[in-house]
Amino acid sequence: MKKIFQKQYIYFLIIISSIYLVLNILLSKFYLTIKYIPYYLEKINWLELSFSIIFAITIAILLSMNIIYIYIRYRERNNIKKQAGLSCGLTVASLSTGICPSCISGLFPFILSTFGITFTWAFLPFKGLEIQLLIIILLSLNLYFLNKK
Repeated sequence: MKKIFQKQYIYFLIIISSIYLVLNILLSKFYLTIKYIPYYLEKINWLELSFSIIFAITIAILLSMNIIYIYIRYRERNNIKKQAGLSCGLTVASLSTGICPSCISGLFPFILSTFGITFTWAFLPFKGLEIQLLIIILLSLNLYFLNKK
């Protein structure tokens, strides 16, 4: 685990996290949502929005740690097909939640809409925060299993 925080990899950690966050902002069109926040100050649930942003940043960091660790293990010639596949799947899942899952429809609901199914993360009990938390747990477990080998 200490290898990830070496000087050569810390730059990659910052770059990959930044790329993920920018991609997430662009795909979820969160830049459009931010413009309307001043108009709806009293209607916004600040706790949910804060948790959502914190979870998105945490996912970005964990995802970049997973990618760097997979790269390190690959260079050591270890068999990491399951962990690499799980990281890839979790990347797509995390991009489907966006920065604020209840503010957007996301990638997953867009795919469902092609089959005529209307769905948004806002219908869930915690408005999509549970999806982000699940992704954080799975990324942490994947990092643990990568570190275990």
